[in-house]
Amino acid sequence: MPPIRQTQSYLRSLFAERGIAPQRRLGQNFLIDLNIHEVIVKAAAVGPGDVILEVGPGTGALTARMAAMGAAVVAVDVDPAMARLTAEAVAGLPNVKVIECDALAGKHTLDPRVLDAVRSGLAAGPDGRFKLVANLPYHIATPLITNLLVNPEPRPTLMVVTIQRELADRLIAPPSSGAYGAVSVVVQALAEVSIVRGLPPSVFWPRPKVDSAVVAVRPDDVRRAAVGDVAWFHSLVRRVFLHRRKFIRHTLAGMWPDRWTKAEVDAWLESQGLSGQLRPEALDVEEYIALAHALAVRFADPGEEPARNTGEVEDD
Repeated sequence: MPPIRQTQSYLRSLFAERGIAPQRRLGQNFLIDLNIHEVIVKAAAVGPGDVILEVGPGTGALTARMAAMGAAVVAVDVDPAMARLTAEAVAGLPNVKVIECDALAGKHTLDPRVLDAVRSGLAAGPDGRFKLVANLPYHIATPLITNLLVNPEPRPTLMVVTIQRELADRLIAPPSSGAYGAVSVVVQALAEVSIVRGLPPSVFWPRPKVDSAVVAVRPDDVRRAAVGDVAWFHSLVRRVFLHRRKFIRHTLAGMWPDRWTKAEVDAWLESQGLSGQLRPEALDVEEYIALAHALAVRFADPGEEPARNTGEVEDD
């Protein structure tokens, strides 16, 4: 069983013994400054009654730490070798379930096995609290965080994760900044976000080429209620930011080209107190919420798939 206080030399020795190596394509960067594990579990207030989803558990060091604190842990790893190491680290612990799969069945859907395991954990006690606590692989961070926030259930009460610093900055970015985009709007509309600690590459092995951060995302029921139709809001924001370099009047006209003209878009935006000459990054979160509500009134079926230009990258 790997010691909880793993080191770089220990990991090198373990991987050599098993004939495996970290896979960069899977974002496998292991925390070797385990003081950061203490930062994570403290920020997440891990304890009995928690049902923890951990994606990318690696050798199981954080998994074992959280299980020892009384939490039920669902540890998910797409790499069979890592899933085996995690299972060994928590062998004999009945409050840990290790699942070998990709946590995401699609860009906006969690694997049903993961959801079922979380639901099962929550059903075990009346006061269960669902939390995402993980050293996340970089490539899965944005879709996983967004998916858990947007989907109706199971919805976490807290997410404490290590992610790329660039993404952390996007999550807290203000309007009219270079980092502000669809993920900024959606996450800030539904949750309170804070950076717990910045992390240099030296706290990981292998060292990533970029800085990281521990972030805390606290879903807020009041904010969610203000948004209303979360799926529609998410869809609208993503569509608008597909064309972040264009004026918003052009983007909205292109979404429903058979249902209004650009002149009508201009007049309608003016009635909402907005200029059609604004670009997507100029609107703040409250303005996007108001825009989504107004469009839902303007169109009988706003959720229908509007026309879109392809070839541009979505900002989440």
